[in-house]
Amino acid sequence: MTESETVNMRRRTGQGKRPLAERQSDAFFMGAPFPRPHFAWLTDEGATQLQTRSFDLLEDHGVVVMHKDAHALLMKAGAREGRDPQRLRFPRELVRQALAQVPKTVTLHGKRPERDLRLPRQDGGFVMRTGTGAHGFVDPDTLKYRNLQVGDVATIAAVANQLDEVGFIAHPFVHGVPELTSDIHSYAALTSRTDKHVWMQPYNKENVAYLLRLAAVAAGGEANLKAKPSTSCIVCSFTPLEFKVMDVEAMIQCGRYGVPIHACSLPSAGGTGPITVPGMVLMAVTEILAMVTMAHVLAPGTAVIATPLMFTLDMRTGRSLQSCVESLQAAGMAIEFLKRHLGLLAHTYGAGSDTPDADVQSMAERALLGQTVALAGADILGGVGQLECATVFSPVQAVLDNELGGMLRRFIAAPQPGDEAFNWSEISAMRAGGHFLDSHHTLKYCRTQYQPRVFLRENRDDYEASGRRTAFDHARDLCADYIRRPPPPSLPGDDQRREMAEIVAAA
Repeated sequence: MTESETVNMRRRTGQGKRPLAERQSDAFFMGAPFPRPHFAWLTDEGATQLQTRSFDLLEDHGVVVMHKDAHALLMKAGAREGRDPQRLRFPRELVRQALAQVPKTVTLHGKRPERDLRLPRQDGGFVMRTGTGAHGFVDPDTLKYRNLQVGDVATIAAVANQLDEVGFIAHPFVHGVPELTSDIHSYAALTSRTDKHVWMQPYNKENVAYLLRLAAVAAGGEANLKAKPSTSCIVCSFTPLEFKVMDVEAMIQCGRYGVPIHACSLPSAGGTGPITVPGMVLMAVTEILAMVTMAHVLAPGTAVIATPLMFTLDMRTGRSLQSCVESLQAAGMAIEFLKRHLGLLAHTYGAGSDTPDADVQSMAERALLGQTVALAGADILGGVGQLECATVFSPVQAVLDNELGGMLRRFIAAPQPGDEAFNWSEISAMRAGGHFLDSHHTLKYCRTQYQPRVFLRENRDDYEASGRRTAFDHARDLCADYIRRPPPPSLPGDDQRREMAEIVAAA
């Protein structure tokens, strides 16, 4: 089918132009507040047991903190020596104090006010972010897999800039540059090409300062970065129950700039965590509580976002899985506890699959995952565009994930009963053989239905006439269009870019 025939087909089926409708809420447009429904994994007794044991683990066994200066500061704040070198035990009172004082709200600033993200959202919704750390790339033009190059960051930024469910963007692992400074090259390439908030992921202790210098330049100076942090940083545990020098250093330096921290625990069931779902959740919750406590001492006042990323070790193959049933259960339970029982900001994968391609399995897995954690109460749904257990990025899949995000946002906006919603005046007086096609109520609300931009709603004849084009084909076309679009406003200027290039060269 030629391009003109494709355009005509879309016009005829209503796919080329979005129908006139009320504006739908997205990452940057707040809808009307709604009570967010939730699925409860935990009974009150189960939540109490989980909290008791996580506090027990921190107080009686503790965690290993390899950073000497941080170790000393934590001891001074009330932590106690553990059974082996570098292990610290955190008394219950210190953990409770940290939980009470950690900020319960955060603004993830963009490079312009229209891109700011305030969490929790006042309308009860969530924001999404792109996948991070991927080293593989599925080219949207050829659909072939290859190593992700630094030039591909421009493609990721161009596509993600247009995805209205994606509130912020994470940098990937890039090839073609020195491996030890891959994070610095990737971050610089990304933050110079997007006006959205950027997620930072250091790969070495020495790189933290360079990354924050890049963030300061992109923000227009250190004062601007401190006032309106346009970056946030992932800080990870070294499961089980250890914290590397790099991550603790990142926490300390982020605290100096007021840069929000994503406190990330990544247990793998049967590997770095217990094989049972409750055991894995206990591991994640304990490590996140440890990071909340450390931030309270080492970076006081810094926003900490609880980020359990739950994996399962396949006992048959040895592969790590993010979207199997056990990982979904663990993610849902962890988010529910951290958000609803502890009151923390919560972030986890809301997209992603264990299959290498953007296929039917991928869509099924990420739809289940997104629904699970959205109903659990997550503020941030990560993993947009990621495949093969977060090791591959597909821009076309990212476009499809954006559609899923829009559907999920509408799905959790719980409809509220009432005589107006019932259309009581008409339904209670309906005549024999009547209908609602000419109802004023139907006319009033006909534009409130969710209208997909990627998913198709066509009949068999149109489907066959189109050459059996699918939502994937439509997403691929949109992806190509997004890549061709001009960059957004408020990007770093020439002087800033030169300074950033000098920082990268010096790393």
